[in-house]
Amino acid sequence: MVELLPSILSADFAHLADEIAAAERGGGTVIHVDVMDGHFVPNMTLGPPVVASLRKATRMPLDCHLMIDNPNEYIAAFAEAGANWLSVHYEACTHLHRSLEMILDHGMKPGVVLNPATRVDLIEEILPMVHHVLIMSVNPGFGGQEFIPFSLDKIRRLTELRRELGLKFRIEVDGGVAHDTVAKIVQAGADLLVAGSAVFGAGRPEADARALLAAARAAAGER
Repeated sequence: MVELLPSILSADFAHLADEIAAAERGGGTVIHVDVMDGHFVPNMTLGPPVVASLRKATRMPLDCHLMIDNPNEYIAAFAEAGANWLSVHYEACTHLHRSLEMILDHGMKPGVVLNPATRVDLIEEILPMVHHVLIMSVNPGFGGQEFIPFSLDKIRRLTELRRELGLKFRIEVDGGVAHDTVAKIVQAGADLLVAGSAVFGAGRPEADARALLAAARAAAGER
């Protein structure tokens, strides 16, 4: 089942609870939270205190995407704040297996993230550990970027590996997910769609979330 994960990076932070509620009414099932430290990526966003506030504002799972150096140092804090899913970058983890074990030990569902230039085959050995793999289809750091076309090949390769290995991890895509790209993304094999600008950018989160999800499910052959 294809799911829509509204990304609050593009939401109106002055009315964040209302924005999240509207996106949920439009069919969003998980809230995507981008965490940036200004070092691993060239931007700074939010941390555990905001996640704790979000936890009070919604019952939806919180999917926290750590775009930070030394992510192991913050795993416990995000667990305490109420994160449900926690993903770390392959490129940021010196010992990726250890990082994923730490996420599991703190009761969260672990994910691994790949930047656009990182090959899918590099994470084959740890795929049995993960709940989801997040393919970055833009270079991380800022919202509103255009989808990188070769990301589709990475999604297809990951879909092949999932089938060959008999695994059930989800395939998540973040970056440039919009009406003109969503069909190709879903048809390549993605089932978790992170969308920020396409949901919140025009100030109509409920209607735009509903329309984007409908387009995705139609492309997937779902009702």
